[in-house]
Amino acid sequence: MPAALPDFDSSAFRSALGRFATGVTVVTAVHPDGHPLGLTVSSFNSVSLAPPLVLWSLSLTSSSLAALEAASHYAINVLAADQIDIARRFATRGNAAERFTQLAWRPGASGAPLLEGCTAWFECHNRSRYREGDHCIFVGEVERCGHTDAMPLVFHAGGFDLTPQRPRKTPSTP
Repeated sequence: MPAALPDFDSSAFRSALGRFATGVTVVTAVHPDGHPLGLTVSSFNSVSLAPPLVLWSLSLTSSSLAALEAASHYAINVLAADQIDIARRFATRGNAAERFTQLAWRPGASGAPLLEGCTAWFECHNRSRYREGDHCIFVGEVERCGHTDAMPLVFHAGGFDLTPQRPRKTPSTP
């Protein structure tokens, strides 16, 4: 049996989705012509521990879609709370290579840029891609990952959540 027609418009759907707080990532890869490319993505999620799989999605209208579909590897950089400017930089349209100017990063094992100061990073093999609706869903097999103790940048209700985040308390030892 097919799904029923929705009883809402795309604006109401987008607004409801915005109530789900999410982390903010920058997905990076090497463009086929050799320059680094990257874009801000909030549609990141874990899929499996064995094998280690993650997913993210990208609009079919993105100018970076073809390059990311063709890339053998990419990196997912989970931004720290103090990296709002980086999130905004990679969310703007324009020359993808210019986004990396005056930005601290290093190439990962596959060449995909790893941004300095992130709270976590995942170096992924571009395992599979699925076109669904108006997006392409990328599933990456994680080959390397790491993390810091930095608090993550959070996006909620159409903006960055700037609520002061309390550090986690560690249990005291007797």
